[in-house]
Amino acid sequence: MTAVQIEAVSVALGSTRALQDVSVELGVGWTAIVGPNGAGKSTLLRVIAGLEKPHGGTVRIDGQPLDTLSDRARALRIAWLAQQGTATGELTVREVVHLGRLARLGLFGAATAMDEACVAQAMADAECGAWQERRLHELSGGERQRVFLARVLAVGAPLLLLDEPTTHLDPPHQIALVRLLRRQVQEGVAVVSVLHDLSLALLADRLVVMDRGRIRASGPSDSLELHRKLVEVFGGSIRVEHLAGRWIVIPNLDA
Repeated sequence: MTAVQIEAVSVALGSTRALQDVSVELGVGWTAIVGPNGAGKSTLLRVIAGLEKPHGGTVRIDGQPLDTLSDRARALRIAWLAQQGTATGELTVREVVHLGRLARLGLFGAATAMDEACVAQAMADAECGAWQERRLHELSGGERQRVFLARVLAVGAPLLLLDEPTTHLDPPHQIALVRLLRRQVQEGVAVVSVLHDLSLALLADRLVVMDRGRIRASGPSDSLELHRKLVEVFGGSIRVEHLAGRWIVIPNLDA
């Protein structure tokens, strides 16, 4: 399973220190990154994806510095789902998902039977194969999100970076996504996701809690100490409760 080592990473966006001396190891199972707005969650994910260059520190993928990887090598090892997925609305669903194979094909390469099988499997996993000939602009927000997720799965990368993957998804499809991510982990894929839904985040294997550009805690998602830190960074406005065999987050109306 792919390992990600982040060592003393700092990022400044204008006059704002988006990340400050961040060090953490990721890549074992499914890790969810959580924290208040402006905590630096998406910036950290973009740094791991190689889309944001840190002003200090290093990121290593399986021991290799990220900045020494070619664009193609990075694209084969890291699949990225942006918070707002983009693709021209005139493309069909199948054409969008096929874009996930581009790094393997090259710009003018012909798709093989294996490529077609990967695309079909990705659409099945993301539950968007039934409308593969429809154009992207014809779809709802939730349907488009499932298409973008399928494009990420089609890459076949050992590391998935997902920024708010549940955006526009209704509760049944959020649960379907959780099950899908767990299957990916069972197949040896490392998953790192940013999530605003804290109850969903607690279904991950590990949690990274961020606030004001720093990591305040990280560890197994069932850690009571980590739960206390989670409540702290949200100013006591939430409570973590154990209900029906799992941990959930509810508003603290007495705060």
